[in-house]
Amino acid sequence: MTAPDRGFREEEFASRTARAQERMAEAGLVGLLLTTEPEVRYFSGFHTLFWQSPTRPWFLFVPATGKPIAIVPGIGADLMRRTWIDDIRTWDAPVPEDDGVSLLTDLLTPYAQRGETIGLMKGHETHLRMPLADYERLLAGLGALQIADATGLVRSLRMVKSEAEIEKIAHICAIGSRTFARVPHFANAGQPLENLFRAFRREGLAQGADDVPYLVGGADTGGYRDVISPPSRRPLATGDILMLDSGANWDGYFCDFDRNYAIGSADDASRWAYDILWRATEAGIAAARPGATCRDLFLAMQGVIAEKDDQGGDVGRFGHGLGMQLTEWPSHAAWDTTEITENMVLTLEPSLGYGDGRIMVHEEDIVVRAGGARLLTERAAPELPII
Repeated sequence: MTAPDRGFREEEFASRTARAQERMAEAGLVGLLLTTEPEVRYFSGFHTLFWQSPTRPWFLFVPATGKPIAIVPGIGADLMRRTWIDDIRTWDAPVPEDDGVSLLTDLLTPYAQRGETIGLMKGHETHLRMPLADYERLLAGLGALQIADATGLVRSLRMVKSEAEIEKIAHICAIGSRTFARVPHFANAGQPLENLFRAFRREGLAQGADDVPYLVGGADTGGYRDVISPPSRRPLATGDILMLDSGANWDGYFCDFDRNYAIGSADDASRWAYDILWRATEAGIAAARPGATCRDLFLAMQGVIAEKDDQGGDVGRFGHGLGMQLTEWPSHAAWDTTEITENMVLTLEPSLGYGDGRIMVHEEDIVVRAGGARLLTERAAPELPII
């Protein structure tokens, strides 16, 4: 399979920025101040793992017209110059007493003098990636500048993917599918779970992933009870139900899906749980059409799961958005009435509880097209696979 081109054409970023500026005008905003990696990358193309260091803040300002303006530590200047951004302002970070605050103040002072309003992401699934004390000092020096919540504005842009983004996500989903297809070749009874995790990561890289930063799961006799803890040294045993949930990455875009297996043999309860979740996912795929809501998807899957769910579950949702982050807005939950539109990329992730604290989770990745959902992952087997 031929990999897509890495990165994006300049037109991609120009289009994203223009659409943001249209919505800014409608909201009465004269700019957006962005401090978090996905948003900075979304509008600039600035892609680096250096965000994993908490030492330095990074800023991007999207004005009402024209290209975004970058205010970044000097160590990132060369990489930022390789993006479509022209106006790049730097300082020799880290400087705890003034890590970009003066440069931000200089940029925003004209807006403050006019009492104008800029947007900052304040809502659910967001955070401020700069010291709170620096943010308070910034606002104190800007007087009449107004700060509005721009979460909905940015979220509405990022939820709907371009064809170039969908191509990247489809590519990493194919890599993930090939990796899962190899699991029966390197998983076996007697193998410590942590060794299986290492083998899975190696296979993902061999299949073409840039990284497999997210890999969780569980295995236990007759079913697992936890899917988020680190793997243990406990050996896989006959009668175990194994689940692996992988978020592999290629060129900054994620897949996120899981697969369940029985080691040696499967009990009837686990087979039943698997069948229910497989059919619940089918119901979710059928319901994922433009004009439906995330609540509709949740109810479609819940309707099947209601056949058997001993504990009711407490995960809160049956899937979410997917793209530059492993999990994105929206959520397939009873409370989320977000409308599904064409070119959204979503996970479907129904789960249930079945006896003695056991749980099972099933997940696929889809893209919503005009005629309905299309799978990006290779569909899981309709019956619980036995290794």
